[in-house]
Amino acid sequence: MPAKTLFSSLNNYVLIFILSLISALVRADDIWSYWDQSNDNNTATIDHTLWQDNLKTYLSSNHPSGIHLYDYQAVTTSDKQSLASYLNQMSKLDPRDYAKQEQKAYWINLYNALTVQLILDHYPTTSIRKLGDSFFSFGPWDDPAITVAGQTLTLNDIEHRILRPIWKDPRIHYAVNCASLSCPNLAASAYTSDNIEALLEEGAKAYINHSRGVSWEDEELVLSKIYHWYQADFGKEEKDVIQHLIRYASPELATRLKQYDEDHNGIDYRYDWSLNELQASK
Repeated sequence: MPAKTLFSSLNNYVLIFILSLISALVRADDIWSYWDQSNDNNTATIDHTLWQDNLKTYLSSNHPSGIHLYDYQAVTTSDKQSLASYLNQMSKLDPRDYAKQEQKAYWINLYNALTVQLILDHYPTTSIRKLGDSFFSFGPWDDPAITVAGQTLTLNDIEHRILRPIWKDPRIHYAVNCASLSCPNLAASAYTSDNIEALLEEGAKAYINHSRGVSWEDEELVLSKIYHWYQADFGKEEKDVIQHLIRYASPELATRLKQYDEDHNGIDYRYDWSLNELQASK
């Protein structure tokens, strides 16, 4: 095996180990209590118009691949500034002043907008894994990303210390987008307290019924590594994950999953970290 190929393989194994370790350490009960507050008497909404405009302009949600692809190379300087303005607006809010559902939408939009901004700041790149402040980084997830209510936050903080442990909703995994082909789709609509339930359901169905979520190789079940890294969010055992998949699967897929015998057929977990980029040549 060529040295370059060997290094790449070792690099992938190290990444898998690190992500598995993160999943084990950053458990769903590792809550950042500072953010576990809300004002459910507050009926005010947060304006995500600038983020919605960005998605409308640069996200292709009808690509033949079934994957929502973002046109990073086409983003104008003006629209980069608009995205920065949106994130600046979000940083000046204290989400704890809002109702719980409004907060949930806030954090999802914030995570996704920050991820897009990170890619744009380092574009061109072929994968988010190539970003990160540390020499040993396998991505930007532990780098300071934004300050909200006096607290400096990383992407990992938003996903693993706020969204997952406070809401305990496995559908969060279908909402936060890591700018990669195997990641659940970046929603074409900004999340709001009014549409969040519909978007979460839509995201779950779209991912599970797409080959990057669930597929078959001969008689072997192939799942996204999301279901391996975060199995605890979907249930204690692999069979609980299967039940979650059945809930959102098409009738044909659900039937096959119900007939699946995990004692005789293994599960293979895969993930493609290539950038979710809309390319002009495709």
